[in-house]
Amino acid sequence: MRGVVAPGVDKIVENIGRLPPDLFAETCQQILNPLQGRAQGVDGAEISDRFQKAGVILDLEDAEDIIKLLSFNFRLAAKNNLTAEQLVTKLDQSSSGWPKCALQTVHKMWSEQGAVIRTHQGPQVMMSVGQLVDVKWKLGMAVSSDNCRSLNSPYVSLLLKVADTSGQITHKSFEMTVPQFQVCLSLSVYFFMFCSKLVFSKIQVCYLFNIFFSAFVLR
Repeated sequence: MRGVVAPGVDKIVENIGRLPPDLFAETCQQILNPLQGRAQGVDGAEISDRFQKAGVILDLEDAEDIIKLLSFNFRLAAKNNLTAEQLVTKLDQSSSGWPKCALQTVHKMWSEQGAVIRTHQGPQVMMSVGQLVDVKWKLGMAVSSDNCRSLNSPYVSLLLKVADTSGQITHKSFEMTVPQFQVCLSLSVYFFMFCSKLVFSKIQVCYLFNIFFSAFVLR
């Protein structure tokens, strides 16, 4: 008996059916990597770009919906210790539109990697906040800004890649004055000096830093 289908799932599965088998397998692997600690997150923009290059016309939102659906089910399978057969059955119950080749791919990949993911997901439960993946910055000269009192004032432009709790990467950008940037940098240095004097595991340090970063930088 087929279970209750969540709104929108059929549309997402329909889009999955438009992906060539090798591209779907590559997408699944991109989602499975962070669950094994092999990557910090899944960049929806990069996956959307791969779809476009393969001739599959899906916008960024469609690509992100595919990532969310697969990531949710992989995480649920790890949490509930599902076998590959149980995972595929659950997917098939969620929508009647799943292509047979896609279910076969999921079965094969979960059979090969599910055990490693279940082991890795234990420590990952602690990470209940987003993770900072990458930071890029550049110095510029303001022409006009709400934060700068005069023209021709230097400012720092920051571009952040942040993985949310589901592992999906988003891009955030903002500007700050040089004094604001210096304060932020100093706080980061003091934070790591504080942690170095205490006995923290790598996971605990990352967890505390992400809380700090969310509170003082992404607010």
